[in-house]
Amino acid sequence: MTDNSDNDRKLGDATRVVQAGRRKEWTGGIVNPPVWRASTILYDSIADLRANAGKDTHHRLYYGRRGTPTQWSLADALTSLEPGAEATFLYPSGVAAIAAALLSVLSPGDELLLVDSAYDPTRGQAMQLLERFGITTRFYDPLIGAGIAELIGPATKAIFMESPGSLTFEVQDVPAIVAVAKRHGLVTLLDNTWATPLFFPAIEKGVDLTILAATKYVVGHSDVMLGSVTAAPGHFAKLRDMSHLLGQVASPDDSWLGSRGLRTMAVRLAQHQRSALEIARWLEGRPEVAQVLHPALPSCPGHDVWARDFKGSSGLFSFVLNGGDEAARAALIDRLDLFGIGYSWGGFESLAIPADPARIRTAAPRDYAGPLVRLQIGLEDTADLIADLDQGLAAFRAALA
Repeated sequence: MTDNSDNDRKLGDATRVVQAGRRKEWTGGIVNPPVWRASTILYDSIADLRANAGKDTHHRLYYGRRGTPTQWSLADALTSLEPGAEATFLYPSGVAAIAAALLSVLSPGDELLLVDSAYDPTRGQAMQLLERFGITTRFYDPLIGAGIAELIGPATKAIFMESPGSLTFEVQDVPAIVAVAKRHGLVTLLDNTWATPLFFPAIEKGVDLTILAATKYVVGHSDVMLGSVTAAPGHFAKLRDMSHLLGQVASPDDSWLGSRGLRTMAVRLAQHQRSALEIARWLEGRPEVAQVLHPALPSCPGHDVWARDFKGSSGLFSFVLNGGDEAARAALIDRLDLFGIGYSWGGFESLAIPADPARIRTAAPRDYAGPLVRLQIGLEDTADLIADLDQGLAAFRAALA
């Protein structure tokens, strides 16, 4: 077994997620790397301690905050899933990963271009954290594509993308935006949690920093908070140094659970994709539904870009109700038995929550025929989930009567 990224590129997705990050020096002959818990690392002498202090601590024991083979294994695995990537840093959550990535590329006086469909906490970081440091943010339409060139000013230093957006699911033309950014010397960042590198290899597409809320599909079991940033060549050193300054570290126990989840990510994503598409198509035929916002369906904004650039679709999407109000939407969701009501996604269980993008959209508001419901399609039998949604839609009709 090897962990050579050149070999990984020639292997299928399921093989890569099984093999990645399992170096012999870290596993010690065991299938899974063990959990190395550490704060203090002991040295043989003062000379040894001094010598280590001046060396690069990437993949070197130095102090517990700099990691152990448990964290290195998962980071290495995620790097190998991104052809052309330099390295990956792990974080205790996806939001922590976003913050470190942004702070590694922005300074006071800089401007960030942030997609208007971004995850709400990402907007919060821009408007509350970055603003405090004198960094301004301009929001842009997720469907802007190469037209983003018109927004670039002398202070613009970075472009943040999320494709598709995790509430309204517009698919961005990432290659077009990346091409513009490279011409202007800007750094590009992408929240790639929905697709993962298996469905959208971001570094290969030219993105500089690709971010995962590994809490979702990497972990896959709704029991760990974890994040990652994978860097293209030339961008890891700044990311690592900023992350060290911020004291960021993912625990070895959480990293081990992330590695365990990663081994089945390819087969889980395949099932999420099949089930979500079947349910999305069923919803398209329902009179209570005005529109289904699923990137793999032609009705979704940016579908043509998805068909061109993506290798698949995951289990998260929204649908628009045909009229109704908050009370009718609540009646639908409250009636569901198999769909839990809760935040996050990417786990084995199905979820449903109300989605209200209008309250946060500023640059590109969208008008919808009714309220939105966001679904996370888990690994249950699809027929059971459809039957559950059917009774939810019946409750919606009753609320309208």
